[in-house]
Amino acid sequence: MTEVIQLTRKDFVSDQTVRWCPGCGDYAILAQIQKVLPELGRPKEDFVFISGIGCSSRFPYYMDTYGIHSIHGRAPTLATGLKIANPNLSVWVITGDGDGLSIGGNHFVHVLRRNVDLNIILFNNRIYGLTKGQYSPTSEQGKITKSSPMGSLEQPLNPISVAIGAEATFVARTVDTNVKHMAEMLRRAAAHKGTSIVEVYQNCVIFNNGAYSYATDSKTKSENVLELEHGKPMIFGKNRDKGIRLNGLNPEVVSLDAVDESELLVHDETMPEPSLAYMLSRMRQPAFPEPIGVFRDVQKPVYEEGVMAQVKQAKAQKGEGDLAKMYGNADTWEVVSSEFDDEYTSVLFHGENTADRDVAHALLTDTLADLSPKKPLTAHVDISLADAVARLKEVNVGFLALVDDDGNLAGVFTEWDIFTKVACKIKDMSQERVKDYMTPNVTTLGRSDTIAHALHLMAINHFRHIPIVNEDGKPEGVISFRSVVHFLEENFAPGKTNGKS
Repeated sequence: MTEVIQLTRKDFVSDQTVRWCPGCGDYAILAQIQKVLPELGRPKEDFVFISGIGCSSRFPYYMDTYGIHSIHGRAPTLATGLKIANPNLSVWVITGDGDGLSIGGNHFVHVLRRNVDLNIILFNNRIYGLTKGQYSPTSEQGKITKSSPMGSLEQPLNPISVAIGAEATFVARTVDTNVKHMAEMLRRAAAHKGTSIVEVYQNCVIFNNGAYSYATDSKTKSENVLELEHGKPMIFGKNRDKGIRLNGLNPEVVSLDAVDESELLVHDETMPEPSLAYMLSRMRQPAFPEPIGVFRDVQKPVYEEGVMAQVKQAKAQKGEGDLAKMYGNADTWEVVSSEFDDEYTSVLFHGENTADRDVAHALLTDTLADLSPKKPLTAHVDISLADAVARLKEVNVGFLALVDDDGNLAGVFTEWDIFTKVACKIKDMSQERVKDYMTPNVTTLGRSDTIAHALHLMAINHFRHIPIVNEDGKPEGVISFRSVVHFLEENFAPGKTNGKS
């Protein structure tokens, strides 16, 4: 027998002092969510509230549940990841018109189209409140604010229209002063399987007071608000004497004194085709009453269930995954660090020197010939790209000197060239010539150049290798940081007393 969870509003109230401005509409939203959650019959540990940045985003602090106060606009991404990781959680995204529709607009759209099973509560006060009164993506055109002193030039975003355009499966709107209606919208959202979005018309008493007075003033709201009810004709007005009729493809306001109720539009929130819901979302003041209620409530596959099904199918077909094997089943390179790096750092930068000669003096006077440079790995400039990569991999080096028909250095091909010009770009390396991907016009040195000069060039140009050529321009060696470290280890490391003669 399943144990009945009995909680109250107080169980969801945290010990944090609520820090919103007195009279802010956020208080009403907080109170109604805390009132509705106990009715859902789930333990507190199942609930997670995730927010971005803004006045609304303080919400997780005021809920005695799990919560994440994330970064600006990114709450839907964290919520998606969390829902996939633990599909049993009840995940709520708390966002505002600035947080969710400006920097977070991209994430808002994609979480809706994916239909992740979570609930988004969008506090829309048509202003940036936390940052002190700049116009937001939902501010009306011509709005004068601190950031638009001559009036906003932009068309405002309509969150409901955006949500329906993104194929959201549950879309609703309510008003912060209509707490009974708000509670019902929250219940409906929580019960929906898939992404639910509830826009709340919310008043900012400091920076945009009265933005929705037409929908909250007891003297005017009945004339300016259309409460949507599934299966019922669209009627509004103080005396319930007005309605919405369709004239061709356009809605129009009609008087029930002149039109029979049977001619009115009947709301159907379950229509698979979202055209009616979208049309309703475009009804705005002053030409129309603004709809509140559920615009759309349809069922579609939810994202996390699809992900889990694919994971299960992949395991059935291929078995449990092996991350290390996956990383190693293609062309890979092993990055090997030198065991002499610590000694090199100690000797060169901390002044440790037990040898007979001063290290700095040695670097300035000893030449590249003193390093006994190894002959570089060379190849003709016309070999294939596949050949060049194979040669580097075969001897586990990151530098290939490319020569022309006369044996002169024509360019080099390095790991950097692979990462920037080849990786994830070339499908068939056997059909490409390495000369088209090499680095030409290479910096070169001679055997008589000093080690210090070579290190200087490598440091300022971020080179890992520099080829050494003879007077005819033919490669006869290569210098690398590793070869310098070996030189220092052999001649100047602690305990070395022989040095160089």
